[in-house]
Amino acid sequence: MASVGATPGRTPQGPGPGEASASFPSPAPVPDPREAEEEEEEEPAEIHLCVLWNSGYLGLAYYDTSDSTIYFMPDAPDHESLRLLQRVLDEIDPQSVVTSAKQDENMTRFLGKLASQEHREPKRPEIIYLPSVDFGLEISKQRLLSGNYSFIPDSMTATEKILFLSSIIPFDCLLTVRALGGLLKFMGRRRIGVELEDYNVSVPILGFKKFVLTHLVSIDQDTYSVLQIFKSEPHPSVYKVASGLKEGLSLFGILNRCRCKWGEKLLRLWFTRPTQDLGELNSRLDVIQFFLLPQNLDMAQMLHRLLGHIKNVPLILKRMKLSHTKVSDWQVLYKTVYSALGLRGACRSLPQSIQLFRDIAQEFSDDLHHIASLIGKVVDFEGSLAENRFTVLPNIDPEIDEKKRRLTGLPSFLTEVARKELENLDPRIPSCSVIYIPLIGFLLCIPRLPSMVETNDFEIEGLDFMFLSEEKLHYRSARTKELDALLGDLHCDIRDQETLLMYQLQCQVLARAAVLTRVLDLASRLDVLLALASAARDYGYSRPHYSARLLGVRIQNGRHPLMELCARTFVPNSTECGGYKGRVKVITGPNSSGKSIYLKQVGLITFMALVGSFVPAEEAEIGAVDAIFTRIHSCESISLGLSTFMIDLNQQVAKAVNNATERSLVLIDEFGKGTNTVDGLALLAAVIRHWLALGPTCPHIFVATNFLSLIQLQLLPQGPLVQYLTMETCEDGNDLVFFYQVCEGVANASHASHTAAQAGLPEKLVARGKEVSDLICSGKPIKPVKELLKEKQMENCQTLVNKFLKLDLEDPNLDLDIFMSQEVLPAATTIL
Repeated sequence: MASVGATPGRTPQGPGPGEASASFPSPAPVPDPREAEEEEEEEPAEIHLCVLWNSGYLGLAYYDTSDSTIYFMPDAPDHESLRLLQRVLDEIDPQSVVTSAKQDENMTRFLGKLASQEHREPKRPEIIYLPSVDFGLEISKQRLLSGNYSFIPDSMTATEKILFLSSIIPFDCLLTVRALGGLLKFMGRRRIGVELEDYNVSVPILGFKKFVLTHLVSIDQDTYSVLQIFKSEPHPSVYKVASGLKEGLSLFGILNRCRCKWGEKLLRLWFTRPTQDLGELNSRLDVIQFFLLPQNLDMAQMLHRLLGHIKNVPLILKRMKLSHTKVSDWQVLYKTVYSALGLRGACRSLPQSIQLFRDIAQEFSDDLHHIASLIGKVVDFEGSLAENRFTVLPNIDPEIDEKKRRLTGLPSFLTEVARKELENLDPRIPSCSVIYIPLIGFLLCIPRLPSMVETNDFEIEGLDFMFLSEEKLHYRSARTKELDALLGDLHCDIRDQETLLMYQLQCQVLARAAVLTRVLDLASRLDVLLALASAARDYGYSRPHYSARLLGVRIQNGRHPLMELCARTFVPNSTECGGYKGRVKVITGPNSSGKSIYLKQVGLITFMALVGSFVPAEEAEIGAVDAIFTRIHSCESISLGLSTFMIDLNQQVAKAVNNATERSLVLIDEFGKGTNTVDGLALLAAVIRHWLALGPTCPHIFVATNFLSLIQLQLLPQGPLVQYLTMETCEDGNDLVFFYQVCEGVANASHASHTAAQAGLPEKLVARGKEVSDLICSGKPIKPVKELLKEKQMENCQTLVNKFLKLDLEDPNLDLDIFMSQEVLPAATTIL
């Protein structure tokens, strides 16, 4: 009787007395296929940047471990303060910065300052200096051309490889080539991602990609924070504490409806790179507008479902390159490729006048069908999941099929062998079995008899004792040795041959890695635009229009995209800041009347238009905007060692004053509150007058303030550049009604008392505050409240009486003169 179910190295329970059996190791437990499909490791991404600066030009390249890709920026002009480099550092947040030890003084000063930024979050990068010889032009070219790249077919000749790389890498950009060469040297020395591999295993490079920062709109981290474009919060789940943060209520959070990880990554990239490229923006809007048509809703939903199966292809290709492929990777890759073919088929039926549909239809080549066909015909998904290793389908390799047939028939065959072995054994032995253990071979297994106490008792004539396990003795016999010679190690032979087939299949996939990378690029782009279309449909957004001639923005009935989701009703407001009139808008109004929301609304609508999204407005026309500056919220930090007002000046207002151009949008809310009222008012007036002095080149400025003296004292010059706006309100008896509507004019009061009453302050305090305010405005002296004065006098009298009652006149140490001068007279003075 065959007993099937033993695991390698363990013997199953033997048969009953007088029975012979053969046992065979069972496959590993079958995992849930859904878990296999969803298994995708989240490896912490690392970015390593190499940078060179010379003669006013910047060359840089960086390696991203998340997709094993090298990104490079062609030589670009940069100021001596290295603003472009700072922008790159803020965006990619590298773990290390590599540069030449022989460097320009400006770069040395910049990197020294970067290394000293202890407050930098999450941590400051490591600065690494390599010898200047490692950045030589010729040696860098040699490293690039001799590299081992999986995306280049092995069939290419050396000349073809040079031509192919020349079509990707700009060899005429000398600084970029040197930066790429230095980066390759650093990667080879550090062995990034392959630290534990054999030394002949190189760092995987799945592609070279160009990135540019031209035509970008400048937005600093403070602006991203105060406009709530991004907002990170601690994750509430105890199981995800290690993963850190989750996205809170933010613009990114409400627009991120992406179905695949790379779509979400691309959306975040678009948010960090708002652009002035009107062609790119309109191409994004064309796709969104197409999917907003009612007749295309079903198509959008179908594409969204397909995009849910686009998985982390770069991670799978990286594992293939390192021969670390998992069982689930083949199923994930198979679904990804077939979903890509579904996307291709769908996009071929869509209007080819839209660039994205045309690119997907053309660039999702037949290589995808070839990859899917190979995987589908070779990989046994069910068997692979059952055995937790790569297995192939029948009829792929006759030799493997024959060995599997033998392996399948072993239990019944071994039962017969065990029966014959039992006939030749000592009659005291009640049963035996023949088992097969991978890497060891065939063994005869008999139960341990009571007489077998010492090791010497295990010896049986004609058998070679191997080991004792769970009261079972394992031997080699003449027959088991014959089986080893006849059948060999079937299990390991099958595994080795299937591993060889897996390697050949991997080579076929890696040779077509370029099309898989392109699939990820285009699919993630489609995913982002479908997400933006879904949000525009649900929230009632409209398409913005762009004008290269307009300097500023025009918004009709705009809404705050976040506030309208939190409030029961939201009052839309229009904005007009084009041309040369009204470039500086001074907005006054009571507290809580909506000034800050209006400022943020203008900034957010402009930002959304500059990333290619529909906007929350009836109509919007966006002109040439090159930067958005804000001073809305003070980010206090002990680590910075700066006061709130110093941060206002140094980090926010100073950036706007020094960098804003006639095409910049500047939003300032309550600047000057952090210091003395007069000084704050004077600085606010000075900053605005500085911009007004620029005349037609003045930026577009929105200033919300409660400093009514700015207008009452006429601290700003009169002219067409200044426009005064206020938030409309109405007093209903003692109540103040807010209409949240922007209109021309100036507020006549801040109505702080109404706000204080709404906040729950006692009526007496509110009334007294209003009384003091009126006295200050009228220039009259402020007198103490009589009721409060009388109460204080009574308390002082009672205190004086208590002191006299406690006085002990019989105390020999009592000095009445001292008592009167130190106790009575001060108390009497306060009473009078």
